[in-house]
Amino acid sequence: MGDKQVLLRGLPKVDEVLQDERLVLFYETMPRPLIVDTVREAVGDVRNGILEGTVDRGLSQDEIMDRITGILSEKKKRTMRRVLNATGVVLHTNLGRARLSSNASGAVWEIMDAYCTLEYDLKSGTRGSRHAIVEGIIKKVTGAEAAMAVNNNAAATMLALAALARGKEVVVSRGELVEVGGSFRIPDVMSESGAFLKEVGTTNKTRISDYRSAYKEGVTGCFMKVHTSNYRIVGFTEDVKLEQMAQLGRELGLPVIYDMGNGLMADLKRYGLDEPTVTDALKSGADVVLFSGDKLLGGPQAGILIGKKEYIDKMKEHPLARAFRVDKMTLAALEATFLQYIDQEAALKEIPVLKMICASPLELKERAEMLGVMLKAACPDLRVQVESCRDQVGGGSAPTCELEGYGVAVWKEGLSAQRMERKLRKAPVPLIVRVNHDRVLVDVRTLSDEEFLPAVEAFSGMEGGES
Repeated sequence: MGDKQVLLRGLPKVDEVLQDERLVLFYETMPRPLIVDTVREAVGDVRNGILEGTVDRGLSQDEIMDRITGILSEKKKRTMRRVLNATGVVLHTNLGRARLSSNASGAVWEIMDAYCTLEYDLKSGTRGSRHAIVEGIIKKVTGAEAAMAVNNNAAATMLALAALARGKEVVVSRGELVEVGGSFRIPDVMSESGAFLKEVGTTNKTRISDYRSAYKEGVTGCFMKVHTSNYRIVGFTEDVKLEQMAQLGRELGLPVIYDMGNGLMADLKRYGLDEPTVTDALKSGADVVLFSGDKLLGGPQAGILIGKKEYIDKMKEHPLARAFRVDKMTLAALEATFLQYIDQEAALKEIPVLKMICASPLELKERAEMLGVMLKAACPDLRVQVESCRDQVGGGSAPTCELEGYGVAVWKEGLSAQRMERKLRKAPVPLIVRVNHDRVLVDVRTLSDEEFLPAVEAFSGMEGGES
């Protein structure tokens, strides 16, 4: 007990620690109450360790300060941080999906810390509509009669069904009852909208006659087609073309809603991506088309609704439209993204998602070789080899499409790939890689040239030992 008392008396006082010059930088960037709480916790932990017998020697103030500064350094890091995506998955949902273009991010920066014309008409000096911010440019790019944006595509689906089919049946093929990320299922979204699901056909075969047979006057609210963007049914199959469904909808006086999900605006067939475009959907006769903003469109998270004015106007006036509305930063990014599609060839080069998908194998190989040279120069103890690989679009888009890519395989004697991968995640700018055959693979498709240097620094900053 006497030894414990000696150790306890040797602990520095909290007030003394708070005056330590090593905390000066933290005072400049962190709230003082947070620093005070951290110091108390650190000193308290040592005190408890002494009382419990887990600390059996005196700790100097330097040792205690090392603990405190380490804790504060971790607390300074925000939960959501920038990372380097070297996975080769273009629309990596866990890493934020679409990377915004410089035009879009610039538009966000311009208004994020300022007042703006979110709902203000500069010409009249009166209140405006936030729908007007993006409606004009979306109409121009897509050819739709009307358009609006909500906070994601699930919200777009719910709003469309609530406005057009609440209390009525929505006819959908069994083969299109998809589940998207996070266990959210189309039938669940539909039930929350107040509409009733009417399944037709079978998992692998649905015919237009199934839709006609399901129709009941006064009971059926709409027909809905869902693009199975995150899976494919192949083999003994048959499905109903959107044109057929639209024709039947016109005949019966029912709106046809097409949930296409990925929101592809540019035809990418020449780059190996055989997916329908938004304009294809409108030309096929869909009355309302729904799609995501942060998938193949290459913009911010949003749900875009386009189509006939009479239906879009009903959605704008629905109470859920306010619950699902987007903020000024989303609208700024969305407007800037759609503006780039006025020149589609330029969009392929300037919108990161499209640029990554369209990158040629030769271009990727040359970039991988450049990164390999940089890694060898900075980290001579690493083994480096340029390898071909298969990349994915990701984000629940184009599930059967694999892109031919290149990356740099990296390994080190005495260090497993799993340990190396963990170390790279702990870099100041975390590097997220793939592990393959006890090597880490740095896929260059999803890294910009400007990110090569911080990627190399992640490797050169690796420390020895287990982690």
